[in-house]
This record gives sequence, structure tokens and C-alpha cells, in this order.
Amino acid sequence: MEIIERKENTLLGRVEITFTLNHSNAPTPSLSKMIEMVMKLEPGSKKDLIYIKNVNTRFGMARTNGLALIYESEDYANLEPDYIKIRHEIPEESSGEESEGGDE
Repeated sequence: MEIIERKENTLLGRVEITFTLNHSNAPTPSLSKMIEMVMKLEPGSKKDLIYIKNVNTRFGMARTNGLALIYESEDYANLEPDYIKIRHEIPEESSGEESEGGDE
């Protein structure tokens, strides 16, 4: 993951990172993997305060662009709409449900 631009937005209590991710010979990384990569770029960030937005992979290219928002606290993170919060909870919860379902 390569940082294109890093901006500190003190008014909204967050760091905004525009990134490019090259993933040759591999599919586009999942949301949870992108969050883990952002945590490595920003030490001290909390997993539940990171939101990935504007992810775009061009057809036929192994390059993904996106925007990561890293909030300082839960109070600032409440600025995100509910549908974004729900979207970021799904990968963690669904991994446990898939293994329990079984093939019928």
C-alpha cells in the first residue's frame, strides 16, 4: 500500500489517507485486509475507527485506489452515516457465520 496523500483534518478529528494498492496476481483485497494495511501505516490507530471509502479497481488492472479515514475517537466517528458503519462491521461477523453454516 502506497500513500498518495496524507491530510490531517483537525476539524473533523481524523486523518485522511488517499492510497494506491498494487495487487498483481491476486484479487482485490477485502475490506478487512485493507483496514489491517492502514493500521500498519498509521501506528496507534484503532480498527473500529478506520473507514475505507471510494475504493476503485479498474478493470484489467491490478491496482486499487481508495480513501481511508482514521478517526481520533468514537465521538468523531459518529459523523459517518449508519450504512457505512454497518458495511464495516459485516466482514468481521460474516467470517464466523460462514464456517458454522456448512454445506447442505
